[in-house]
Amino acid sequence: MQAHGADDAETQVSRSYLFVPGDSEKKLQKSVLGNADALIIDLEDSVAASERPRARELTRNFLQANSTLNIWVRINPLQSADARADLHAVMPASPAGIVVPKPQRAADIVGLSKLLTRLEKEHDLQQGKTWILPIATEQPLALFHLHEYAGATERLAGLTWGAEDLSAAIGATASRDEAGDWLPPYELARSLCLIAASGAGVPAIDTVFTDFRNSAGLAGYAAKARRDGFRGMLAIHPAQIDIINEAFAPSAAEIERAQHIVTLFADNPGSGTLAMDGEMLDRPHLLQAERILEIAAQINEKLNTRAG
Repeated sequence: MQAHGADDAETQVSRSYLFVPGDSEKKLQKSVLGNADALIIDLEDSVAASERPRARELTRNFLQANSTLNIWVRINPLQSADARADLHAVMPASPAGIVVPKPQRAADIVGLSKLLTRLEKEHDLQQGKTWILPIATEQPLALFHLHEYAGATERLAGLTWGAEDLSAAIGATASRDEAGDWLPPYELARSLCLIAASGAGVPAIDTVFTDFRNSAGLAGYAAKARRDGFRGMLAIHPAQIDIINEAFAPSAAEIERAQHIVTLFADNPGSGTLAMDGEMLDRPHLLQAERILEIAAQINEKLNTRAG
C-alpha cells in the first residue's frame, strides 16, 4: 500500500472544512462556488434516515462530477449498518477522505483503514490514498484514549472534536456559558484534542462555531484557535469560510518576521541562540518560523491551483 505519513498530513492540511448536507442537491452545487479549502459532504446528522439512500447517490454523483476538488464524506458512526452502506456507496467515486463521527478509540480507525484498503483495491484506486479525520471527542470514554491515535494509521489526516454529542451523552444542559465561552468539560475536550493531534504529528482542526450570523464572534474565535495551535476549523455555513481562511493565514508581518528568523539562523550555522530586534531567539522560534512559512506556501499553492 502507498501509505501516508505524518509529514503528508501536515502538507495537506486545510484551513476551512465546510459541511454540506448530502441530501441537498442545491447546497451541493452551491458549495463548489465558494472558497472552502475542503468540503465535507454529510451523510450523518444533517440527513434523515429515510433520505440516506438518496443522499448516498447524490454524494457519489457529486464526487464523480468534481473529482479535482478536495471533497470528504462524513459517514455514519462505524458501529452502525449505515456506515458500511455509506462507504460502499461513495468509495467508487474516490473521496479525498472519510470523516468519522463518534469513534470510541483509535482501534476504530485502524479497522476503518483496513476496510478502506479493501475498497480501494476493489475499485482500482491508489492504495492508501483515502485520508481519515476522526471527530475524536464525541463519546465520553473516547477522551481517555486520545493518545492512542499516535501511530495508529498513516491515513490519519488530523484530529477534530465536537461538543454537541458529548454534551448530550453526559446529560448537560449547555456547552457554553453566557459569554459564549466553552464550559470546562468542553474546554478540556478541545485541549485534549489539540494535544493528542500534536502527539500524533497531525494537524488539529477546531470545531464549528454554530452562531453563523455572528461574524465578529467567529473571527475572534478562529483567531484564538490559531493562537492556541489549531491549523484549521470546521464550518457550517458558506458565509463563515472567508473569515476562517483569513484567520488561519499568516499575516504579511508574520511572514516577514519568519523569513528574517530563518535567514538569521541560516547565516549563523551552529548557533543555538541568536538576538534579533532586542529578543533572544532559539530553536523553538526557528521551528515556529519555518512552520509559518510552510503554511504560507501551502496557502499560495492552493490559491494558484484554484486560480488555474
